Amino acid sequence: MSRRASTTARLLALGAFAIGVVGCGDAGAASKVAELGKVAPPYSANVLGGGIDSLVALRGKVVLLNVWATWCDPCREEIPYLQSLHVADEKRGLQVVGVSVDAAGSEKTITEFTSDFGMTYPIWLDPNERVQTLFLALGVPASYIIDREGVVRWKHLGVIRASDSTFTRALESALGAAP
Repeated sequence: MSRRASTTARLLALGAFAIGVVGCGDAGAASKVAELGKVAPPYSANVLGGGIDSLVALRGKVVLLNVWATWCDPCREEIPYLQSLHVADEKRGLQVVGVSVDAAGSEKTITEFTSDFGMTYPIWLDPNERVQTLFLALGVPASYIIDREGVVRWKHLGVIRASDSTFTRALESALGAAP
């Protein structure tokens, strides 16, 4: 099956899953998928270079979770901006996390890519694309702002740009909250 056909099949399955969750979920139960205004679902992944990290371990920081892949041209477009945010706002409590959905065994390619693009923020590896199921990411790039308490405050499919006032307002609002 081609990568495009595989992606299409996965998106259809994800859509059916999302409809099932929304259609028959218990409003009082903890969400198993990311929803604006709700605590992000538990998510952890292997870190490029070794170790495991998780959203729970990052509580107390504002997390900009960015789902990307080395083969994604729009991802390449936004990475310099994400890197600039990482450098500028890390001391304010921002933790940019790039989640690569490249295939298993692509660590060398991902390492070369991050070096070529000057990416110094953590890269999590998710070749099984669990992040896309948990966060209902219907493609890449997809980005989420998760506040210091772990609540999803903003989500976006597509390239993040400095000119996007909804993004900059959401990020400033999350960073403005005292740790």
